[in-house]
Amino acid sequence: MPKTGFKEAKRKVITALQSGTFQHETTRSNVSTKNLLLMGLVTAEQICDVLKHCQGQDHQSSPHHQAPSIEVHIIQRDGWYIKFYFVDPDTVFISVHQ
Repeated sequence: MPKTGFKEAKRKVITALQSGTFQHETTRSNVSTKNLLLMGLVTAEQICDVLKHCQGQDHQSSPHHQAPSIEVHIIQRDGWYIKFYFVDPDTVFISVHQ
């Protein structure tokens, strides 16, 4: 499967946040501290604002630890750590925290 570049990943994740069409991976034991979006401690709009200011150097990707065919995107900017992946048509957040 071809890798998704930064610009396309940024566009897709912002679109998902703006439209409310995203999910959360909830199998983690520390989800309350690692996913502030899921816990309602930050809004999708706030995360969009962070992502809109991101550039290519703020992004990296790697295979999902349980499903290597899935590319996981990690964005680190201004103290934020945002980790997500796409399983069309869904966007799934793993972590959203500072």
